Amino acid sequence: MSTLWQNIQHKILRSGNNIRLLISINVIVFLAINISAVIEQVLTHFGDGKILQFTDEYLRMSAHLPTLLKHFWTPLTYMFMHAGVLHILFNMLWLYWMGQIFEEYLGNKRTIGLYLMGGLAGALFYVLAFNLLPGFTSINAARGSTIVGASASVMAIVVATATLLPDYTISLILFGPVKLKWLVFVILVLDFLGIASGNAGGEIAHLGGALMGFIYIKQLQKGNDWVGSIAKLFKPKPKLKVVSNNVGKNPADYPRQDEIDRILDKISQSGYNSLSKQERETLKRASKQD
Repeated sequence: MSTLWQNIQHKILRSGNNIRLLISINVIVFLAINISAVIEQVLTHFGDGKILQFTDEYLRMSAHLPTLLKHFWTPLTYMFMHAGVLHILFNMLWLYWMGQIFEEYLGNKRTIGLYLMGGLAGALFYVLAFNLLPGFTSINAARGSTIVGASASVMAIVVATATLLPDYTISLILFGPVKLKWLVFVILVLDFLGIASGNAGGEIAHLGGALMGFIYIKQLQKGNDWVGSIAKLFKPKPKLKVVSNNVGKNPADYPRQDEIDRILDKISQSGYNSLSKQERETLKRASKQD
């Protein structure tokens, strides 16, 4: 049993796969809430139990501003909850499929940050729409509306991947090879059309997350890494520095200090064996002193 738990811990926390970590958090939250709710109903009575009432009231996100101000944490908690088995199943499948491609090309350090930014962007779109657009304000839709689910966060990663790799081709059952840009285009059109349905808040949140994914990649391509900039604010300075004494030498022959610091950070996180051949050579050159 201990070996099984150690394997689970390694795969979730120490493997460096943040897609797997996000999926695990969503699944654990879903199971914790729903298993507890089933046990409560079986031991007491069937119907709406206190556990589900509590999560609906305190973890879902409301568009009603007084309620939102009182439950200010819900823009974060809503993106880790789901309304049912199919809801979480499809969200996690999309997160796994697109997240693997995203991390393959951009690494795993941006995944969690973009997931959170996408969820927050979806929450912002939802609140603004329900409190500003006449179609919602005329019927005071915000008062009784709530949203739940990781869809906005997942859409941020899906659209970011398609923006980065628009011609990347995947095979779909019944449709065959499809480029990501066309697949995402269809999804966005369906989300827009869905605003007229009973899940208007959720569809608007999807579009907010999608916009965040698009803007993030466009900014990244211009050299502005929003996730990286935020992460640097909380990043401790490296304890070890390699300073080369290069007086009289051509500066072009020696690596920059920020490149050295990046390699040292990688060693502290993943060990020396994780370095590429080029990174080892860079560190070796930087360590030489006259």
